[in-house]
Amino acid sequence: MNLLFFRECYDYTWLGTMTTRTASCSCGQLSATTSDNPIRVSVCHCLACQRRTGSVFGAQARFHRDAVTITGESTQYVRIGDEGSKAIFNFCPHCGATVYYNIEGNDADIMIPVGAFAEPGFPSPTFSVYEERKHAWVSLPDDIEHMA
Repeated sequence: MNLLFFRECYDYTWLGTMTTRTASCSCGQLSATTSDNPIRVSVCHCLACQRRTGSVFGAQARFHRDAVTITGESTQYVRIGDEGSKAIFNFCPHCGATVYYNIEGNDADIMIPVGAFAEPGFPSPTFSVYEERKHAWVSLPDDIEHMA
C-alpha cells in the first residue's frame, strides 16, 4: 500500500473552530502542540504498530506539519514498512514514549499518536488499515472506512 495514499483529507469541520491540543510523552519533556484540527484520524492493525504501541492497534491523528510545534528533545527510530516506505518515529529519550512521526517523502504532514493527547473526547477514527491482522474482539465505529 502506498502510504502517500493517506494524504487524502477528511472533513473535520464538524469539530467547529480550530482547537489547540498538546500531546506529550509520559515525563512531559517532549511535546507536540497542534493549532488546527486533524486532517484525519486512523487506526492501524499491522504487527509493527501493535509492537510499537504495546496495544492491539495504533491510533494516530494526521496534521499539517505547519500546524504543529514540537518542544523538547527527541530520539529517532526508523522502521521500514511492508511496502518499503520509511516511518521516522520521534520518542522521548528519557521515558521512551513516541510523540510524533512522519513518513519519508511526505514532509507536509506529521502524525501524532492519539493516546499522547490523553484526551478522551478526541475525534474518533475514520479510517482503518491492515484489518487482516486485527484482533477478533476489537470493534470499530460503524461508519469507519476499511482498507485491508
